[in-house]
Amino acid sequence: MSEQSVYIVDDDEAMRDSLAWLLESNGFRVRSFDSGEAFLEAYHADMAGCLVLDVRMPGMSGLELHERLHGLRSTLPVIFVTGHGDVPMAVSALKKGANDFIEKPYNNKEILGLIEQCLAANRELCQQRRHHADLARRIASLTPREREVMELIVAGSLNKQIADELRISIKTVEVHCARVMDKVAVRSVAELVQCVMQAAAPPAC
Repeated sequence: MSEQSVYIVDDDEAMRDSLAWLLESNGFRVRSFDSGEAFLEAYHADMAGCLVLDVRMPGMSGLELHERLHGLRSTLPVIFVTGHGDVPMAVSALKKGANDFIEKPYNNKEILGLIEQCLAANRELCQQRRHHADLARRIASLTPREREVMELIVAGSLNKQIADELRISIKTVEVHCARVMDKVAVRSVAELVQCVMQAAAPPAC
């Protein structure tokens, strides 16, 4: 995961510089862009942090950029910065997944608080995605036979039932069970069931 940054996208140079100064003076890492197109050119899926996005810009609007990022399955939280007349548009954006909006001229304490919330949410999401990827990696390390045994364990089958189902000895089932537990890094059937369920569920977006 990349180091978290606050990405500012605003065509107003004075607004960009003012917000960047505020954020940097409060310890945030900042990257600024003067258009949605410029941000898209720099965008990559591993970006971490949050996006502070102006609604009205020449060329690609903030709303259009937000929709493009949604199509790219971006996980960056988005805070829209709006003028008074843009509030209905910002509310519409919230319904499409934006995290919040703030009106110009904004209160410094308010926008700092919103950014802190978004960065915390992004850290949690990144942690969930790393955990999901780790579970998937561990389960993928199982051999086809070990996976069959695991699926029967998770379905609630006893060792004797697994042996009968797979036409192998109970001793062989026990060996496979031990390998499954070791590779998935769990100590009980309950933990194994939980891990398999978590791996089967897609990570949050």
